[in-house]
Amino acid sequence: MSSETLLLVFFIALILSVLMIDLLFVGRKSHIVSTKEALGWTVVWVSLALGFYAFLLFHGHRLHGIENLDKLHEVVRKYSPELIFRTHEYESMLREYRNHMALNYLSGYFIEETLSVDNIFVILLILQGFTVPLKNYKTVLFWGILGAIFLRFVFIFAGAALIQQFEWVLYVFGVFLLYQGAKILFKKEDNEKDPHDYAIFRFLSKHFSIYKEYVDNQFFVRINHKFFITPLFVVLVLIEFTDVIFALDSIPAIFSVSRDPYIVFFSNIFAIIGLRSLFFLIANMVNKFRFLSVGVSVLLMFVGFKLLFHHWLEHIGFKASYSLYFIGITLLLSVVFSVLFPLKENTKKIK
Repeated sequence: MSSETLLLVFFIALILSVLMIDLLFVGRKSHIVSTKEALGWTVVWVSLALGFYAFLLFHGHRLHGIENLDKLHEVVRKYSPELIFRTHEYESMLREYRNHMALNYLSGYFIEETLSVDNIFVILLILQGFTVPLKNYKTVLFWGILGAIFLRFVFIFAGAALIQQFEWVLYVFGVFLLYQGAKILFKKEDNEKDPHDYAIFRFLSKHFSIYKEYVDNQFFVRINHKFFITPLFVVLVLIEFTDVIFALDSIPAIFSVSRDPYIVFFSNIFAIIGLRSLFFLIANMVNKFRFLSVGVSVLLMFVGFKLLFHHWLEHIGFKASYSLYFIGITLLLSVVFSVLFPLKENTKKIK
């Protein structure tokens, strides 16, 4: 087994181990997650994400088994064609490559965290639409995140292989993200979709017997020798379905930062695994950040622009740090404007 495969397996095992500790020990009983617990786990996941950034900064070349100058040039041509070395000494070039890799990871991580906020809105809508008991939120989100890790793994490495074979796919991604950004920017405020209107819910209702009540935190029950899926399982499937939809935005967006599948995968995964604790932190505050959706749309259009004009940006020497600055400024302005111009309480429509 190659060193890069071993590292990939190690980091995935580390992530799953921490998740299982949370499920089997910290959260072995269904309970309502407090702000304190959510904050604690948010710190854990953010620390792990920053720890991976530090790993890339000092040992990132090991992900691709770079041991000599020829291998370094090969990896850069394949995954970082925009990187222009300032020196010709191997060790210095290796440091430049690792710095570039680490910055791309950090940019991808913040992009994914930002796009995850929209995902939180939809998850909250589904949980509330199906009146899921608060004590079951943690369980359904845990299994939802495990499923998301598997789906993202498949999507990202398939997408990376596709881009390596057909670079024009980047332009398709770019146009799609520009469209999605404009769609979010100009969408109406009151067009929330009823969770029961999802096609996947209609499919489950038609082909499976759905028990009418929640049974603790179980997904399946057997009543009088008849097999039922519980409403909690329906909610889980809907959350997985919405993650697939959001992956159509977030994965192309991160490919605008880096074509390296490891960078795209881990920036996605570290953001996703923190999504559950982030959900409990901001679920009660989503309406206070009215301009966050504007920030999301701006970021989507920005990364769409980067994909469409990536050759030109490479030619003029567009640095990875510029993307990070733009993301940070966009997030900051979204929050600042939300605080300065909050949504008025008396803006509800009278029907």
